[in-house]
Amino acid sequence: MSLAEASAPHDKDWRQDGGNPSDTEDQDGGNLRQSEAANHVETLEVGWAAKEKQINYYMAQGRALRRVVALFDNVEDLVAENDRRYDDEQQDQDATLEQDQLQVGYVVLMQTLPWFHKKGCELEYDDYLHMIKMLRQGADSARGNDTSKLKTLVSEWLNRDFKPDPPVDPEDKHSRGFTHNVCSMLLCPAELDWNDPVVRAGIRDRSEGYVVTDLSFPTFLYDKYAANPHDLEEGLFKGKILLQGYKAVFTSPSSARDVEGDGDGTDVIRNNTRAKKSSSGVKVKKHVAEIIKMKKVTPHSIAYIACQVRFTISSITSWRSVDGDFDYVQFWQTIMDFFERPPGHKAHCRVDRLLQWWTRKVFGRNHRNELSDMARASMSVNALARQRAQCDDAAFDSP
Repeated sequence: MSLAEASAPHDKDWRQDGGNPSDTEDQDGGNLRQSEAANHVETLEVGWAAKEKQINYYMAQGRALRRVVALFDNVEDLVAENDRRYDDEQQDQDATLEQDQLQVGYVVLMQTLPWFHKKGCELEYDDYLHMIKMLRQGADSARGNDTSKLKTLVSEWLNRDFKPDPPVDPEDKHSRGFTHNVCSMLLCPAELDWNDPVVRAGIRDRSEGYVVTDLSFPTFLYDKYAANPHDLEEGLFKGKILLQGYKAVFTSPSSARDVEGDGDGTDVIRNNTRAKKSSSGVKVKKHVAEIIKMKKVTPHSIAYIACQVRFTISSITSWRSVDGDFDYVQFWQTIMDFFERPPGHKAHCRVDRLLQWWTRKVFGRNHRNELSDMARASMSVNALARQRAQCDDAAFDSP
C-alpha cells in the first residue's frame, strides 16, 4: 500500500469529523473575539448609564440654586470668595459689601447642597468643571421653567381678580408692562399713585421724578397693592400675587389658589406625604420644596419670586438683568438687604415675624417636627407612659 493510499481513509475521517483542525482554531478565536467585543460594549453601556445618571443628578440638584441660593451669581464665584477668605482670614475685615454677599451665598449653598464641598474636593479638575457646568444648566433650566409657568398663571390671576378690559394676554408679553393698566398699577413705584393721570403720563414718558428704577419698591409687593407713605414697611412683601407666585413655584400651582387665610388648614408637607402613600398606587410628583427639603420660607426664595413676578408683569420678552432703568440684580440685592441687614433689634424682630408669616402661609401651621424633646416629654401621652411605668415599678418593688 502506497503512502497516499494509507493516508486516504484518515483524510476521509477528519473531513467527516468536521474539517481541518486549523479551521476549528480560527472559529474558537473568532468566538472569543466576539465575546470580548460584547463584554466591551456592555462595559461601555454600563459606564455611560452611570455617567448619564450622574449628569441627571447634578442637573436636578442644580435646579435649587437660582431659587434659593443666588439668582445671578454663579457657583464658582461663591466658591472663589470662600477660598479667598480661607487663604487669608485677615481679609474678612476688609471685605466689600459685594464680597460679603458672595460669602452669604456660599453659606446658603452649603446648606442647600451639603455634599458639594466633599464631592468637589474628591473630583479631578476637569470633572469638577463638568459638575459645575451641569449644576448651572439645571439652575438656568429651572429658572426658565418657572418663568414660563408664571407667564400663564399670572395672567389668569390678574384677569380673575381685576377683570381688566382688555384682559391680560397669557401669551403676548408686549401687551403687558406700562401699556396695560393693571400691569402698570402693579409695577408703579410704591411712593406714587397710579390713579393720578399726571403720574401715568410721567411714568410712560419717563419724565423727571417718574422714572421707574430698582430704587422703588413696586406696588405688587404690598398687601392689597397699596403702600402707606408714612410707613413704607407696613404690608411690604405681603402682596397677593407675590404669595401666589411663590406657592405656584415651590409647592404647586393648585396651592396658589389658597392664599387668603393665615395658614389654617394648609399643611403642604403632610398633605404631600399622605398623597404619596395613597392606596391608588399612582406615583405623586414631589413639589420643589419637598425635593430640596425646604420647610421654611427664606429671604433668598422671596427675592427670587419677586424678580420672577416683576419680569412676568413687565413687557420684556426674554430674561435679562436690566429692563430699561430697572436693574434686577440690584432689586434682588435690595430685598436681600431688607431681610438680612436690618438696622436694629426691633427691625430684626419685624423681619422674623414676617418670615414666620410667610412660612405659615406657604407650609401651614404644622410645627410637629420642630418640637423639642422637653416639650414632647411634657405632653400627656408621654407623661402617662412614664406614670404607668412608675406604678408598675413601685408595685414590683413593694413586699
